[in-house]
Amino acid sequence: MSEKYKNKYRIESARLQNWDYGSNAAYFVTICTNSRIHYFGNIVETQNLASRTHPNIPSQHQMELSEIGKIANQNWISIPEYFPFVKLGNHIIMPNHVHGIIIIDKPVDESIDASVGEHVDKPIETVETQNFVSLPPIPPSIPPIPPSISSIQPPSSSKNKFGPQSKNLASIIRGYKSSVKKYATINNIDFVWQPRFHDHIIRNENSFHTISQYIINNPTNWKEDQFYK
Repeated sequence: MSEKYKNKYRIESARLQNWDYGSNAAYFVTICTNSRIHYFGNIVETQNLASRTHPNIPSQHQMELSEIGKIANQNWISIPEYFPFVKLGNHIIMPNHVHGIIIIDKPVDESIDASVGEHVDKPIETVETQNFVSLPPIPPSIPPIPPSISSIQPPSSSKNKFGPQSKNLASIIRGYKSSVKKYATINNIDFVWQPRFHDHIIRNENSFHTISQYIINNPTNWKEDQFYK
């Protein structure tokens, strides 16, 4: 996602050239279901006391998660359990996609040699995902962006490179998607991911807060969403 077009966020599908996706940064990630099928549940309208008393106050909307939607939510929350260098910003499970902020925050010496991964699922490595655990849900607030990556600028001399695929954005998403798919397979749930995912590098704190708010408001703005179907 880099810009708004007709009040909708446009998601970049291509990998940014000359950017190391294993480096410390905050990434806005979108992962869609295959053919954008509504596997994860539905948006439902919830009216609070104020909206019932005052018709001009809009009602709220929230996700009513299906079984696989709950697993998608739980496993997203547990990503840092399997990738300790990851911190999570806001996320939302929508009917046919997942929006979330993934923050890679490694020690400086560890992030120097991180490598770039393709944005397509490939059997490059075995990621231990079968034991993704359920953790308490994160409240819908806007967490602070770590000071070490509060202003992101692409390194001018950095080149895309290939190597160990265990500590970059692609491996994180691959592990997450595998864990959800495995649960579906074991429990005979019809579910398929779209092969690719979309990412946007969050370059400053203002953008971080704008995207965080966009994620929170996604259920309410569902019919205006780029992925609405």
